[in-house]
Amino acid sequence: MLFLIHFEVTVPADTSEELKEQLRQGEHARVFEFIEAGKLHRIWRPVGTADTCCLWQADSLEELHAAVRSLPLYPYMKLSITPLVEHPAAVAWEKAHGPMPAF
Repeated sequence: MLFLIHFEVTVPADTSEELKEQLRQGEHARVFEFIEAGKLHRIWRPVGTADTCCLWQADSLEELHAAVRSLPLYPYMKLSITPLVEHPAAVAWEKAHGPMPAF
C-alpha cells in the first residue's frame, strides 16, 4: 500500500537547542532506516514551509501507524495521510510501454 504523508512539525518554542538537535539527528537516523528498508520512497519539502511530504509504502495500516509513531519528532507532528491507488493512465501507460519512467 502506498501513502502520501504530509508532516507538519511544531516543536515548542521553549525547547532547548540541545534537545532540538538530538531530535533532528534521531529523526534523520530513523528516516534513513526507512529508506534503506524500502519503506520511504521519496521525501520533499513544500516550497516556503518547513513541512515534509513523503511517499511511503507499508503492508498494512498498522505497520504505517507503528512506523510513524517511531519517529522521534512524532509527539510534535500534525499528520495528513492519504492512501494512494494506481491511476488508470499509469496502468494504460505500463500496458502499452512498460514501467513508468523514473523521476
